Amino acid sequence: MRNVIILGSGKIGGAIAKLLFHSGDYTVAVADQDAASLQRLKDTLPIETIQLDVTNEAQVVNCLQGRERVISACPYFLNTIISRAALEAGVSYFDLTEDVSTSQVVMDLASQAREGQVFMPQCGLAPGFISILAHDLCSGFDSMEKVKMRVGALPQYPSNMMLYNLTWSTDGLINEYCNPCEAISDGKMTQLMPLGGLELFSLDGVNYEAFNTSGGLGTLCETLKGKVKELNYKTVRYQGHQYLMRFLINSLNLGARREILKDILEKAVPITMQDVVLTFCTVSGQKDGQLLQVSDARKIYNQKVHGEQWSSIQITTAAGICAVVDLQAEGRLAGTGFICQESVPLSDFLNNRFGKYYRTESANEESKAAIEPVKEIISS
Repeated sequence: MRNVIILGSGKIGGAIAKLLFHSGDYTVAVADQDAASLQRLKDTLPIETIQLDVTNEAQVVNCLQGRERVISACPYFLNTIISRAALEAGVSYFDLTEDVSTSQVVMDLASQAREGQVFMPQCGLAPGFISILAHDLCSGFDSMEKVKMRVGALPQYPSNMMLYNLTWSTDGLINEYCNPCEAISDGKMTQLMPLGGLELFSLDGVNYEAFNTSGGLGTLCETLKGKVKELNYKTVRYQGHQYLMRFLINSLNLGARREILKDILEKAVPITMQDVVLTFCTVSGQKDGQLLQVSDARKIYNQKVHGEQWSSIQITTAAGICAVVDLQAEGRLAGTGFICQESVPLSDFLNNRFGKYYRTESANEESKAAIEPVKEIISS
């Protein structure tokens, strides 16, 4: 049995625990400061639960002793503590962070890893799967012109002026909307303003917009530096959302008062489990003397998993990190130190028992009809 501990027992941490436990190949423990959250999880799974103050690095080191792998499902600002503790305890480390500076800390720590110990941040949907997908689409070109990555976690039934419901971490959402956005423009690495670069497109009769947000590229800027003229990542929303967020963050200056913005969003914008994740990636470049474009688009819906209704963001995030943990445990991601998302072969990811949730054809009845291939996207 493979040994793993998950820090964080919320919706994503709980989903990760359930996927790994029900695979039958993992001994799973979950640690969190919230005793009530741990109890709710233990009521549904016969696993070890540990009440732990994750802000106390010494406690985290002690908790990790004797473990093989730690998965952080905690807010991004706790990952510096957890990754340092993992290094000291000699435990391989995986997280979901979209925060650029936190990921840099993890990469720096990875240079001190012990033999066989790996550090793999950014393992969710975006960054995560979208980086694996984009890198795969880049293969086969003689030279590349543009790489465009678009991802959205959207309510299926938008019913408020923001045309949005909370589907995941509010801290992470604010971070993406407020922090500078890495990109490659005219062959040079640059930073773009968040909420800028607005573009419009239609899909199946529905109007969407996409705009710059932070962190979705992961390490692709470094990987593709000198190989592509244009590389960018944008978040997809229903049309009109970006205008209202610019009003809150820029006009009312709530980007500089993030705790107030978080309080407003969490008290005024409902959570929904009825969501859909849309991913779209397109790469254009030269091949055999011709300008060629290849694209991949997917819609992944909420569905029942192991008898429970899960949101699509739970499914895609938990499946993303479980797939790379599983591939590493199987020896398919061998090595020591830092492992970037784009080093994962797309075929290995999609053929994995957890990565199957991203496939356009379903692997079993439980996930059947949960993924719909996108027929057409027209960008303005």
